[in-house]
Amino acid sequence: RRLAERQMVPTFLPASSASPPSASVTSASLLRLALSPQQLGEFEPVGAAHTVEAREARRVQLYDYSGEAPIPFREMWDVQRAMVDGHLGRLTAELKESKTKEPGRRRTTVPPLVASSQFLSIDVGGGATDVVDDGEEPAAAAGGHDRVIMLQHAPVYTLGTGSDPGFIKSASEGGELSDVVDVVRIERGGEVTYHGPGQLVVYPILDLRGYRQDIHWYMRALEEAILMALKSVGVQGATREDDVTGVWVSGRKIAALGIKARRWVTMHGLAVNVDERSLANFEGIVPCGLVGRDVCCVNDHLEKPITVDEFARNMKDALEHVFEMRLVTHP
Repeated sequence: RRLAERQMVPTFLPASSASPPSASVTSASLLRLALSPQQLGEFEPVGAAHTVEAREARRVQLYDYSGEAPIPFREMWDVQRAMVDGHLGRLTAELKESKTKEPGRRRTTVPPLVASSQFLSIDVGGGATDVVDDGEEPAAAAGGHDRVIMLQHAPVYTLGTGSDPGFIKSASEGGELSDVVDVVRIERGGEVTYHGPGQLVVYPILDLRGYRQDIHWYMRALEEAILMALKSVGVQGATREDDVTGVWVSGRKIAALGIKARRWVTMHGLAVNVDERSLANFEGIVPCGLVGRDVCCVNDHLEKPITVDEFARNMKDALEHVFEMRLVTHP
């Protein structure tokens, strides 16, 4: 399986020549960020035109709770599923509409869907503050538009669909899975990981038809956004590693990825350890099933510590650059 990924996964290069998210990220560093043999080939840009107009057309709603109290995992899991269901409903409606436009014609292939309908209207959130107030809470966000959620979670261990519960150390020792931290098995890929205060979690709910229909590309794009955000706050030496997903600094894992896609609509996403609180409960697991590997946080590599919401602002800029999108903040 890993050999196949080595053959299929493209190297990620920045999506466009637009200005980087921070002045500290030089143009040279944007040309090629910490590439490894895991990513073979050359990355092709998201779109054909690298213009301000093209970026503005890809407008995505941002729910930023990174500076607020930690949110229980199960609560946000339900929100993600509601958003994905909204996308699937939109796709079903568009497919039905495309068929009615040409009645009586026999189709041998599914007609292309209009990806532009997944984005916010160009006149939504177009003011100087780039904030949109549509009166909609995330749990009710079932309209089928792309959305990105940033937050901190209350302490939780999550297991992927095929994860081994033995990587939760108390379980491997014959005890209960956890006496303190909640344990949830979810529908993403990957092994066990931890989410908690001090860690930035990002959930992109994106229809990849509007970007690139390639899951390997998407994983590399998330990694690239993390690398750019780390660089922009002053973390040096962040890199990918051969045969594994995520981002590493000096051999220690600083960011993890785990996703699921339904009909090219993504859920779950990435987590970056920002401050020391994020490391507390990793001792209870074998992170991502990688025996003998340690974890670290952003503040381990900075002279002046930053907060989770400060890092989130850099993550927002990096996502906009990599995915050639404009994130429109929900108040």
